[in-house]
Amino acid sequence: MPAAVATVVVAMLVLQVVATRSGFEGPVQSLARDFVGTPKSMSVPWAGLALGLVGLTNRQRVAAVAAAVGIDLVFLAGRLLQGGPFAVGNGPTWVLTLIAVVAAVRWTGERRRGVLLGVGFGALLIVATKIGDVWLQITVMTRPAVLDEYLELADRAFGSPSWVMGQVVDALGPVGYGVLHWVYIELPVAAIVVALWQLRAGWAGHHLVRTFLAIGLIGPVFYLLFPVVGPDFAFGTAGQGAQLGDYWPTVIPTGTDPAAFVFTGDAPRNCMPSLHTAWALAIFVHSRRGPTWLRWGGTFWLVCTLMATLGFGYHYAVDLVAGVVLCLTIEAALREPERGWGWFRVRLVVGGTVAFAALLGGYRYLAVPIAAAPYLSVPLILGVMGAVVVAFHATFFAAPGSALGRWGGRPRLVVS
Repeated sequence: MPAAVATVVVAMLVLQVVATRSGFEGPVQSLARDFVGTPKSMSVPWAGLALGLVGLTNRQRVAAVAAAVGIDLVFLAGRLLQGGPFAVGNGPTWVLTLIAVVAAVRWTGERRRGVLLGVGFGALLIVATKIGDVWLQITVMTRPAVLDEYLELADRAFGSPSWVMGQVVDALGPVGYGVLHWVYIELPVAAIVVALWQLRAGWAGHHLVRTFLAIGLIGPVFYLLFPVVGPDFAFGTAGQGAQLGDYWPTVIPTGTDPAAFVFTGDAPRNCMPSLHTAWALAIFVHSRRGPTWLRWGGTFWLVCTLMATLGFGYHYAVDLVAGVVLCLTIEAALREPERGWGWFRVRLVVGGTVAFAALLGGYRYLAVPIAAAPYLSVPLILGVMGAVVVAFHATFFAAPGSALGRWGGRPRLVVS
């Protein structure tokens, strides 16, 4: 734990220096606003506090939440009196910090360890969003040329789903848009609901927060390797003059000779892979062994997230396929740690990694043949994703006595 804390602190300081020199807000400044200014997110600090409550007694949880609400109301009143925006999040940030101090100074043994573990995960969730914001700015600065033409062309093999779903979202009107937008931006809230259910009896060997953070750590690396801004930015009005034309979502481009082009707008290069898809799928997977309401909630969040990523013009369909493979590969490395690292896990992780690399390589260098032969390319792309899905299911969810379960190395008794 000390090594992890030191690594995060160093990363924040380095990124703060980069941000300061580049003229935008860094993670240290953003975190300071959570304490004494206007928090950037109203839900993430509360999600972090929720994790920090895992090791506390019910009485302590009630006191902590009450204190957080009270502090938030004081900050909110002062902010509104000064003509500032309506925002909350200061209270949970302060209370999470106070819990850490009390646990470190006053408590000992397993109680201290359990509380600090929850505080650590909660703080890491908050800090990860700060680091992520800076990383997105770095993608803009370091990757001016984007590869959207390749993905748009490859997407035509699937019938240009983003264009289709964009028109569907328009037809849903403001209510449908509002629901999808809320689901899209409040993904961490859904993750915390699932995680709290998993941790209701204490810290499990594996839980959703681990997967969520791992996806957020690994996925953004590919933003630099495969910079893409998305349909509405590259081909629609969100490009604000930097787009190739006003095509999305009504007119499908006709070009068949893709090339990288310099995008002069401020949109982050955060499309490939779709991390929203990866996170929503992780929520879905971790909700499968829960009660009915949790399983339906996980399904709802996954379906709405997929609709939003396409319908808002943020992603191409091929981004989503890559996001699925990334999620299941990472989850395969983390899930059921008590089973160790046998061949059943190695083949999943290695196979998923190879599949992910093959997808990205195909999108980049085979976009023209993918679009020209959809009857071959679509089954092949979906088959790669399907193979990863089936192998993952066989390894972690198939009935132990079934053929799939035996192939997946499922033991007779599996600890959730």
